[in-house]
Amino acid sequence: MPENETTEAPRPDAARYNPADIEPKWQARWDADPALYAAEEHSTGKPKFYCIEMLPYPSGALHIGHVRNYSIGDALARFMWMRGYNVLHPMGWDAFGLPAENAALKNNTPPREWTLSNIAAMRVQMRRLGFSYDWAGTEIATCLPDYYRWNQWFFLKMYEKGLAYRKSSKVNWCPQCATVLANEQVVGGCCWRHEDQIVEQRELEQWFFRITKYADELLDGLDSMPGWPEKVRTMQRNWIGRSEGAEVDFAVDKCTDDMTVTVFTTRIDTIFGATSIQLAPQHPLIQHWASFDEELKPAVDEMLAQQKAARETGDIGNIEKHGVSTGRSAINPFNGERIPIWVANYILADYGTGAIMSVPGHDERDFEFAQKYGLPIKRVVAPNVDTDDLPLPYIGEDEAVLIDSGEWTGEAALEAQEKMTRHAEQNGFGKKTTTYRLKDWGVSRQRYWGTPIPMVYCKTCGIVPVPEDQLPVLLPEKIEITQEGGSPLGKVPDFVNVACPKCGEPARRETDTMDTFVDSSWYFYRYTDARNSTAPFDSAKANYWFPIDQYIGGVEHAILHLIYSRFWTKVMRDLGMIDNSEPATRLFTQGMVIKDGAKMSKNKGNVIAPDDMIDKFGVDATRIYALFAAPPDRDLDWQEDGVAGVSRFLARVYRLSMKYADVTGSDQPGVSTPAGDALLRKAHQTIAKITEDFQGRWHFNTSIAAIMILVNEISTAEPAMDSGEIPPHTVASVFCILSLLLAPFAPFLAAELWERAGYEGNILRARWPEADPELVRESEIEIPVQANGKLVTVIKVDADADDETIKSAAFADEKVSARIAGKTVVKTIVVKGKLVNLVVK
Repeated sequence: MPENETTEAPRPDAARYNPADIEPKWQARWDADPALYAAEEHSTGKPKFYCIEMLPYPSGALHIGHVRNYSIGDALARFMWMRGYNVLHPMGWDAFGLPAENAALKNNTPPREWTLSNIAAMRVQMRRLGFSYDWAGTEIATCLPDYYRWNQWFFLKMYEKGLAYRKSSKVNWCPQCATVLANEQVVGGCCWRHEDQIVEQRELEQWFFRITKYADELLDGLDSMPGWPEKVRTMQRNWIGRSEGAEVDFAVDKCTDDMTVTVFTTRIDTIFGATSIQLAPQHPLIQHWASFDEELKPAVDEMLAQQKAARETGDIGNIEKHGVSTGRSAINPFNGERIPIWVANYILADYGTGAIMSVPGHDERDFEFAQKYGLPIKRVVAPNVDTDDLPLPYIGEDEAVLIDSGEWTGEAALEAQEKMTRHAEQNGFGKKTTTYRLKDWGVSRQRYWGTPIPMVYCKTCGIVPVPEDQLPVLLPEKIEITQEGGSPLGKVPDFVNVACPKCGEPARRETDTMDTFVDSSWYFYRYTDARNSTAPFDSAKANYWFPIDQYIGGVEHAILHLIYSRFWTKVMRDLGMIDNSEPATRLFTQGMVIKDGAKMSKNKGNVIAPDDMIDKFGVDATRIYALFAAPPDRDLDWQEDGVAGVSRFLARVYRLSMKYADVTGSDQPGVSTPAGDALLRKAHQTIAKITEDFQGRWHFNTSIAAIMILVNEISTAEPAMDSGEIPPHTVASVFCILSLLLAPFAPFLAAELWERAGYEGNILRARWPEADPELVRESEIEIPVQANGKLVTVIKVDADADDETIKSAAFADEKVSARIAGKTVVKTIVVKGKLVNLVVK
């Protein structure tokens, strides 16, 4: 705010804290200065700090969960501004998606109109909450053509690089969404949006992004990301699911056309213990044999139905295991032994090769299957000790050796794996290989409200990309939306019918739209150059700001959003657009807000609207409670009484500050006094505490508690301040510090106190106070004194007292004298600053 700016808002009552007067006044001033929260030019020489919270879906109203998330980021951004950093703190809207279509069906309102009206309403709420976003310079909405044209541009670039491709595939279909879901969007067999909706399997032509090309880099990169929570990195490691092992070919016995079954195993060292081969019911060999085997076909059909039911009701890994012998055998290439081929319902076609060698002696799942169907169980791996009663299955590897394994008998298991894989490669029946749980990202969606995929289908030319100079392919605004018969775009002739960009003949557009996770995979790069009309962003600007210094959002996005955004970053790097390989240096996942014992959500009817809290208690009280009631990484049980308590605390701060407002403005020097020094020491200790909390783990709850303790000390010192025992210059310093410490957490009240104390300029641009090391250090410390390990008393000594001084103080204490009277002190142990222990007899 310019220093000479004035306002006609009434001056608040000096004796009474009324946020309804203070907060609108300051928000009006801040809104009048669009550059207030804007990042500065890169040439300022200041260190940069890019702070961002995950952008919201414009549902129409914020809830307290939003307030908590954004209050965390806002406090950090304000702190970094006050520390002298060049801060980028943007906001935008994840504005495409199914809820807008559902609203259109329910309310007969076009999705664009519904979405933009929600954005306008939520922006008003965010401004009222005082969040420090650069609205003028960074705001984006992913549903607008100036954003989604670059989704299409990226799609074309990926298509050129072979990273976007089309294929027929079994896909996850949500009947309620009427669209395809990515694997990551299926939770427990149900839709991630509709928790009770069972997901079906359908065969469709779909567009995919080849995320598997980056599987190794996505996995290995997690080891160089210490600023991300370990739980998030573990979830991503498990989702990528890299397994290293070998593929081995088993020839089908008595087969005239050289049929083989290729199995994937991570334990080729156990191959001499294989007692069957088991194939997935979808395996091509099983489908071939079932086509003419009247006994096998119904069993295979039943297993397919069992797998479908397991996928739809939960984790297919917990399926009750069933199998049927095919009546055929395969030959173990290592020893020539014939082993039966089975089809089993727990073998999945999309993992490995869809075939396994079953080693029941050394795998729990295989052991269970073998016991059920009476298959042989062989022991071929054992501990490196003599034992005749080894319980099976034995899984050991590191300390294990092979037995009954031909020429490899006696080899250590780990060494044998390398040697046996090499043997298979040299003899042409196997190879070293790696498999992944991660599958390519299916991005086609059969819905309207999303980014049109910029591809055209021509009978003559085939699939033809839309030329870049014809982007964006605009989404029609007036359209009838249904959830039947595929994408609503397919029913719009003006959209579908188009001339082929290559030959000019009649062709048709792709009517699928992109998964909305495409929008959120790169939005934070657009923030750095949000008004660019010729490119997604300027590389120089992105390279200045990236990687993000602090990213904040829910752990529920660990797989969906965060792994996709890491993939997108690597693609842009390989396109030469950016220098970084990861989007964010630090990630923080905040806890949920709980109300009435459940996560706050509209479905549960326990949502608390921030407007209600603001009307009752004010913005600052609402924000501080969201940060104070629990550590930010823990769940918060929302209690309105707690907000009321914070409001009373702020009223106390206001009363004290107004009482000494004139004194606070004094620059008159004064002498040091014990009472003044004690109060100033507490203020500097509070500075040190809060600074440490911002720079390390965000214990904002204890930061705010420390401010409360400081205010208690100020209140206790009122008589001393009134009498002059605490000199004016100390009072001035303490209240200045209090205002600055409040600024990240209660920006409205802090701004009011700053101005009322006579300071010029915006407190956001004031320097964060530096803690004086001498004042932070306690002048006196308490040291427990023990006798033979039992506490006798606690003494106070100077913080820098030497051992002899501490001993003297201990022996001078009356309780110690009484405890050792008539006894001999054999030894005195002093642990400096911590403890005195007397050994007495």
